[in-house]
Amino acid sequence: MATATMTVMGRSNTRGRTRRAERDARRRARHDPRTQAAQREARIGIWGYVLKGDVATVLSAPLIYSLIVPFALLDIWVTIYQAVCFRAWGLRRVRRRRYFAIDRHKLAYLNGIERINCLYCSYANGLLAYIREIAARTEQYWCPIRHARRVRGAHDRYAAFVPYGDARGYRERLAALRAAIKR
Repeated sequence: MATATMTVMGRSNTRGRTRRAERDARRRARHDPRTQAAQREARIGIWGYVLKGDVATVLSAPLIYSLIVPFALLDIWVTIYQAVCFRAWGLRRVRRRRYFAIDRHKLAYLNGIERINCLYCSYANGLLAYIREIAARTEQYWCPIRHARRVRGAHDRYAAFVPYGDARGYRERLAALRAAIKR
């Protein structure tokens, strides 16, 4: 097959190849001594990193990192919220670990500051994804109605919600929408 994309049952298989290539690259980055040595050579020392960095980035770093306290408090609060409310409503709990991918700090080409940056961003984005799913399930339980205006970046559950203004559809589908997220 000379084409770069194979078709299986009418679907392109490019994604499968891309995933395989990414998986192989991750494996090499972790286990291949030559790859790790090349990565260590590409690392910029902490002082070189700071001195070559732009002033605005260095000055804004404390503001960015100050969010760790509200993020941690939000993490604790939302986890408690889910433990209490989802149990009371009989909903399946959101598995926290599915939303956190904290692994980039292990890359040999990152210096200490870059590793901390990667840990922070992985935590913050994972936390927000985790909270978004908890909020989406809460919305599906309490108010599974689409908005009158178009919503950008709606969560995955939103498309199944009842259209705005469809009173009969809401009453008919509410029990089924709630049952879909029950244990």
